[in-house]
Amino acid sequence: MADMSVDLVAVERRLWSGRASFVSAQTTEGQIGIMPGHEPLLGQLIEGGTVTIVDSEGNRIVAAVHGGFFSVTADTVRVLAETAEFSTEVDIDAARKVLSDGSADPEAQLAAQARVRAVEQAAAS
Repeated sequence: MADMSVDLVAVERRLWSGRASFVSAQTTEGQIGIMPGHEPLLGQLIEGGTVTIVDSEGNRIVAAVHGGFFSVTADTVRVLAETAEFSTEVDIDAARKVLSDGSADPEAQLAAQARVRAVEQAAAS
């Protein structure tokens, strides 16, 4: 099975690096799926989005991301997010509390939406 080199990096840390067969990301142009051999491109991640990586063993890694960019070549994907956290690290109760708080600032609302979405996507697999 073909795979590609993938890095998921946030400003504060490298979250994941390895070989993967598929990457999905939410971009300003819509949802995109990337497989080995994809046409080269640059994309902008949405504020409050998610990235899903299917590693070479078939494991799904889901992360909430907030802004940033990604680059794709035929055999590499680099995701460079402003902030990111694995779905397994999300405090779902805290994220839902932010969503229910009408006075929370819009950026906090978007980040909380991404966290909830990441947890839901991971649970659906």
